[in-house]
Amino acid sequence: MAFSSSVSSSRMIHSPAALAYQSKLNNNQNNKKIFHCRSFSPLPFISRLSYVSRRRKGESLNKHIMASVTDISVDKLTEEAQIPKGQMWSVHKFGGTCVGTSQRIKNVGEIIVNDDTERKLIVVSAMSKVTDMMYDLIYKAQLRNDSYLSALDAVFEKHQLTAHDLLDGDELAGFLSRLHHDISNLKAMLRAIYIAGHATESFTDFVVGHGELWSAQMLAAVVRKNGIDCKWMDTREVLIVNPTSSNQVDPDFSESEKRLEKWFSQSPSNTIIATGFIASTPDNIPTTLKRDGSDFSAAIMGALLRAHQVTIWTDVDGVYSADPRKVSEAVILRTLSYQEAWEMSYFGANVLHPRTIIPVMRYDIPIVIRNIFNLSAPGTMICRPPVDENEDEQIIDSPVKGFATIDNLALVNVEGTGMAGVPGTANAIFGAVKDVGANVIMISQVFFNKHRCLVTDYGEVKAVAEALESRFREALNAGRLSQVAIVPNCSILAAVGQKMASTPGVSATLFNALAKANINIRAIAQGCSEYNITVVLKREDCIRALRAVHSRFYLSRTTIAMGIIGPGLIGATLLDQLRDQAAVLKEDFNIDLRVMGITGSRTMVLSDTGIDLSTWRELLKEKGEVADVEKFTQLVHGNHFIPNTVLVDCTADSNVASCYHDWLRRGIHVITPNKKANSGPLDQYLKLRPLQRKSYTHYFYEATVGAGLPIISTLRGLLETGDHILRIEGIFSGTLSYLFNSFVGTRSFSEVVTEAKEAGYTEPDPRDDLSGTDVARKVIILARESGLKLELSDLPVQSLVPEPLKACASAEEFMKQLPQFDKELAKQRQEAEDAGEVLRYVGVVDAINKEGRVELRRYKRDHPFAQLSGSDNIIAFTTKRYKEQPLIVRGPGAGAQVTAGGIFSDILRLASYLGAPS
Repeated sequence: MAFSSSVSSSRMIHSPAALAYQSKLNNNQNNKKIFHCRSFSPLPFISRLSYVSRRRKGESLNKHIMASVTDISVDKLTEEAQIPKGQMWSVHKFGGTCVGTSQRIKNVGEIIVNDDTERKLIVVSAMSKVTDMMYDLIYKAQLRNDSYLSALDAVFEKHQLTAHDLLDGDELAGFLSRLHHDISNLKAMLRAIYIAGHATESFTDFVVGHGELWSAQMLAAVVRKNGIDCKWMDTREVLIVNPTSSNQVDPDFSESEKRLEKWFSQSPSNTIIATGFIASTPDNIPTTLKRDGSDFSAAIMGALLRAHQVTIWTDVDGVYSADPRKVSEAVILRTLSYQEAWEMSYFGANVLHPRTIIPVMRYDIPIVIRNIFNLSAPGTMICRPPVDENEDEQIIDSPVKGFATIDNLALVNVEGTGMAGVPGTANAIFGAVKDVGANVIMISQVFFNKHRCLVTDYGEVKAVAEALESRFREALNAGRLSQVAIVPNCSILAAVGQKMASTPGVSATLFNALAKANINIRAIAQGCSEYNITVVLKREDCIRALRAVHSRFYLSRTTIAMGIIGPGLIGATLLDQLRDQAAVLKEDFNIDLRVMGITGSRTMVLSDTGIDLSTWRELLKEKGEVADVEKFTQLVHGNHFIPNTVLVDCTADSNVASCYHDWLRRGIHVITPNKKANSGPLDQYLKLRPLQRKSYTHYFYEATVGAGLPIISTLRGLLETGDHILRIEGIFSGTLSYLFNSFVGTRSFSEVVTEAKEAGYTEPDPRDDLSGTDVARKVIILARESGLKLELSDLPVQSLVPEPLKACASAEEFMKQLPQFDKELAKQRQEAEDAGEVLRYVGVVDAINKEGRVELRRYKRDHPFAQLSGSDNIIAFTTKRYKEQPLIVRGPGAGAQVTAGGIFSDILRLASYLGAPS
């Protein structure tokens, strides 16, 4: 093997294979010392593998792997040349995506050149996918798979082509020479691994670190090509770390600072390109900084230099308030405190690894996350919040900064009264978990130790449960412990925010948002610092829960997914009203109403993001699919980014009404003018009403009685404030109101009905209005709302359809024969007029006698019912409080516009209940 590194005469060089071959020194064309390692045979290399393996077991080592080129001490160099530190330094880190191609490396070079900081250190990762390619080389070699050779050729080809695109002249020749040298060394090393069938961790770290070496060298050459003096740093010569586990290392800041001083004394420069990810142990053995190592490298270098800022360049605009793949409304956070970033990263948010924050926190160095592909985006700054933060902003800002989730978890419950007050129980539990090498993500414990639950990775839960059962076998057999139970398919949702600690009601708001989205919580944990609240949920509920709490806390916007059933006259009018008002609601009231589906009896149209209501008729006609209520419900409720769902039934269909119970049970809100559910069989009604309380859903049906008039809400207001209903009496039909308001003078009843039918005030078959069934249903609804348990069949209804005409085959035949029966109503009208009265068709709820009826009645001309005009409705509430003078509600009670308006009002009431500002 031959390994070369451009260094000055006094720099220490480290090679993992140094014991396998003899070293020598040569001068290069710049009189810099270059250390070469001869090619070696497999046997010495295998010996080296064995040596490193023994070192990992703790055997003593009498001398360093490498001797320094000269015998100049670190302390002497530190005295001779102190590296300047402080605000003049900025540190940048560019990840693999940022340097994934030659063009992107050029872009990085431009950013470095344009940075006007006096001094800058740039930490660079390997080119995109290269680290994975290097690990694959080790993997294939250990399996004795000859394809490692072609894989190594692919690595060489990738960097050779990139170098040709970027460099020329001596820079190109120099880099290609080193690249050839390194590839030759790697080939010999991989051959030895191939023969041994095993690679130690040290050799693996050495191999995979080459990607950073090559990208740093190329980037440094690109910067020099732009006329800037620039040196590249192999950070294995500077960063010293102590491995603490297979997945973590601790930086030795004191030793690293000394080595940085030494490095800078020999290679002073205002612009340094440093390798990320790689470092060395105190014994000068190459290692890596493990997961997110390049970010960690940048943070350590920033701390060593006391830089004014560390910028992490990536491919996103910053840190989001939630995962944007799960919450489409997630926004970029302008600032995060160290603690907030720390908490979010622990709970799976794509921020930074928690250890990355530790070095910069010591010196209050801010970290900025920026997008290299969108330089105009300011990014997210992670820093210590100022002490004198504006109090007004504290009040306005949400106390929760962001949300994060972890999936594929399981809950392990350890239950039993035998744990109560027994010292050492927790130690035994955690000892058993430690023995199987599992990671506990969250712990929850009830009062006095009777119940503990642990959250761990689903792949580890079986081993954890078996270990606990084994440890507590005696207690289980004796009954002191009742069970060790596994709850699979769990997820964690964490709410994070530094201001949570000083804001009352955060937990209540969080749990309320989850309850309103019909989400059940399995376990809860909150630390005394109050920086996060963590809940365990069913995995299938996790995304919906995330959207619900994000919408409630962060966006200050109530977003509701809507499904409109029945795009007939009323449904179409409602859709047009939503179209005209949606923008105003969103802009001025923070209510985002999205129609995800529209279905008729035959066709439906669906959308994952929301239907364009300006073209809904065309979409339903041209792109409609066969109507399927279950598929419609599933998409509107389940396959989108919105936690709250409402289905609006604008039909008069009893089959649709029969679905309400299932919808409410599934957490879907229901709004309707359809009277069939509330006036249907009493037992179904009695099951429907309490269900919304159990499932935290809302069932609004104001338009079932008074169209746009507040009849139901007025009645509920009276009852909820302690009033007692004595009697409800009213003209509930706009059609029948119009008929009897117009049935005056010498006009015949059939003439008035014909006029109303031609004007569109009646149903296509006027018998549907004249039968009184519609009024009867409204009376039943009000009676039941008042507490009476009446069936529709209990109501005596006076039909205005002459008995002989009930069997007419068509509406046309009915209208043709109706004039034959004008005399009877004309006689009743005349008798009423002679008595100074008028005829009105009314419905009555008699709460005292617990009955109701629908009939044609006479009223004095000064009575409020006698003073209506057009199709107005009027309802009088006689109560204990309003006994002498009834409470009257009057106004238009029919027509598509007012009925749709009543439904719209219920939608806005739902939005208010779900958190929209009033």
